[in-house]
Amino acid sequence: MEKEFIPYKQALALKQLGFDEPCIAFYKDNKLSGCKYPDEDSQFDLCTNTQMKEYKNSDKYCSTPLYQQAFRWFREKCGLWQIVMQNTDKDWTYDIMTIIGMVDYKIFDVFDTYEEAELECLKKLIEIVKNK
Repeated sequence: MEKEFIPYKQALALKQLGFDEPCIAFYKDNKLSGCKYPDEDSQFDLCTNTQMKEYKNSDKYCSTPLYQQAFRWFREKCGLWQIVMQNTDKDWTYDIMTIIGMVDYKIFDVFDTYEEAELECLKKLIEIVKNK
């Protein structure tokens, strides 16, 4: 199930970009965990970056979205639409578009797997928003 969550580095980058949506998991120092406060028995359903910061006043935690949550956030908050698509039987790529200004970030790199293309698309979205 871990492959459904974005990697630690990208979760931190999203946190820096203002991602604060409820998630079912979080990272503490690169370790993925379900939404349960460490060293406690109490379970909560969802966690946000605000909750993670308030927990023991620590910045060591960050909520961790699923890929689909991250992509939805980029669509809704940043106006960036993305698609991961298959070029041939063996090649995958992605495309990023925005309605605002009709800018189209065409990507001509090809990847061996859907998962590689999906991660690279996420990295590119982060880069675009950071550079705005």
